[in-house]
Amino acid sequence: MRFSLPREVLLKPLQQVANVVERRQTLPVLANLLVNVEGSRLSMTGTDLEVEMVARAEVEDAQPGETTIPARKLFEIVRALPDGSRVTLSQGADKVTVQAGRSRFTLATLPANEFPAVEDLELVERVRVPEAALKELIERTAFAMAQQDVRYYLNGLLLDLRENALRCVATDGHRLALCEADLPAGAQTRKQIILPRKGVLELQRLLEGGDRELELEVGRNHLRVKRDEFTFTSKLIDGRFPDYDAVIPIGADKTVLVDREALRAALQRAAILSNEKYRGVKLEVSPGLLRIVAHNPEQEEAQEEVEADTAIDGMAIGFNVTYLLEALAALREERVMINLRDANSSALVREASNDRSRHVVMPLRL
Repeated sequence: MRFSLPREVLLKPLQQVANVVERRQTLPVLANLLVNVEGSRLSMTGTDLEVEMVARAEVEDAQPGETTIPARKLFEIVRALPDGSRVTLSQGADKVTVQAGRSRFTLATLPANEFPAVEDLELVERVRVPEAALKELIERTAFAMAQQDVRYYLNGLLLDLRENALRCVATDGHRLALCEADLPAGAQTRKQIILPRKGVLELQRLLEGGDRELELEVGRNHLRVKRDEFTFTSKLIDGRFPDYDAVIPIGADKTVLVDREALRAALQRAAILSNEKYRGVKLEVSPGLLRIVAHNPEQEEAQEEVEADTAIDGMAIGFNVTYLLEALAALREERVMINLRDANSSALVREASNDRSRHVVMPLRL
C-alpha cells in the first residue's frame, strides 16, 4: 500500500476519524485506524464499537492495500508537519513509513483483518435531510441531554421522523428542548430513534451546514449518515423516550414578551450571586416589568429589572438560571416569549414569531 497527498487534504478527514477513537481501549486494534487504498481513493475508518466513522479522500501515486495505523500518533504527526507539506505513506512488512520533506516517521501496524466491522444495518427507513437543517436541530437541542443518568434513554437525542418533518428532542428530566424542521420527502412511517450522547457530539462536529443534503439510513439498531466524503454510523439506544408532548405545558396562557439579549445579560449578572449549588433565580412579573432576584447563603442579593410586554400582575416563580440561559442561547430571534401558567408549573420559552424551537424549564422552589 502506498499513497501521496497534500497535508491539508489529509488532515481534515484524519481528524474526523481520530476523534472517534477513544484513548483507553479494550482491544489494541481499536486504538488504530483502518486505512484502505483502492484505485485513487483513500478511506480511513475509526471506531469505538459504538460509533464508526469512515472518511474518504482522493490520493495520488496510489498502490492498493490496507492496514491499521495508530490513530492518535498519525494525526499528531500530520498536524505537526509544516503547511504545504506533501505527505507520502508507504507500507512494508508490519510497519508504515510517513514521509514529508526531510521528515520521516515509522509506525507499527496491526493486521487489517483484526479491525472490527460494524454490524449489518438492517435498513428500515431512508430519508434525505438538508445538512444545514440537521446541524441547526442538533445545536438547538443537544445541550439538554442528560449525562450518565440511570434512565439511559435520556443520555441521548431523540430523532422523531414524521411524514413531512424531523424533530429533535432532548431532556434531562429538569428541562426539555425541542426543535422541528420541514422534511419535504419525509419518512414512510413515523419512526423514533435515540442517538447516544457520543454519537450526537461526533455528528455535530462533522456537520458544516450549507446547501448539501445528507442521506440518513435508519436501521433496527443503527443510524448511518452519508455524505460524499464521509459515512458516519452510530448504535442506537434501545429504550423508549418519554412522551415529550405531555411535558409541554398546556394552558400556559400568561405571556411575557422580552428582548432576548437584555434578559440574557440580566440573568448572567444575577447568577453571580445565586446559590452555587442550586443556581436558583426568582422571576417576579408585574405589568411591563420582569424583575430577577438571586440570593445566596452569605445573605448577598442581586436584583435586575428588564422591560417586558406583559399584563401579568404579582407572579413569582423560581428557575435554575443555567437552564434559562441555555434555552435563550438556543433561540435566534431578538424577542422571546415566556409562557407561564402558575408558580408551580413549567415555563415554555420560545421565539416570539414561531414555535419551531421550544424549551420547557421546570420551576425551582426557592
